Amino acid sequence: MHQFYFEKLQVWQNARLFVKDIYLATADFPSDEKYGVISQLRRATMSIAANIAEGMSRTTDKDKLRFLNQAYSSGIEVVSFLILSFDLDYLILDVYNYLREQVEKVTNQILALSKRIKIDMKE
Repeated sequence: MHQFYFEKLQVWQNARLFVKDIYLATADFPSDEKYGVISQLRRATMSIAANIAEGMSRTTDKDKLRFLNQAYSSGIEVVSFLILSFDLDYLILDVYNYLREQVEKVTNQILALSKRIKIDMKE
């Protein structure tokens, strides 16, 4: 089976695993949050992986950077929802800390990839 370029990127692989982590964590949230924080948190998390994939399929570096910026912004949105979920006692401290570490790892990788693309643009 053919593997697309984005599938080979560690940042996308980590974002993919993070989606699973978020789905597992939100499965225990109150059912009345189904269309609230659960939906928003899952959507934002999936957006990270999706924007990395779509961005890395673009032919221009400018387009790649635009999608990576969107992926990073979705990561920041996830951080906000994690904080709110912890504040609402939907996440215990250990789970919150783990998820926070994972989103920070992915967003740092997005920034590193963006930086590399910017350097390549100058050469």
